[in-house]
Amino acid sequence: MSRRPMGGGGGRRFFSRRKKPRDLAKEGKQIDYKDTELLSQFITERKKILPRRNTGLSRQEQRKVAIAIKRARFMALLPYTVTHK
Repeated sequence: MSRRPMGGGGGRRFFSRRKKPRDLAKEGKQIDYKDTELLSQFITERKKILPRRNTGLSRQEQRKVAIAIKRARFMALLPYTVTHK
């Protein structure tokens, strides 16, 4: 009897291609809670904030975007969920 961990699979591992980093400063865009058109690019159709691996932003930019989205939600510029309109 061989001793292998359960559920090992042993098959080929899938990997995703690295996303090109998105630089908002080069695009000439400033992160602002009042710019709902820009912020809506970083939320899903279910109104969740997209993770950094999907947005292609740097760590600092992702943090600024998340804070701006939360401020816009608080000011009722963006909805918290799909049912809030």
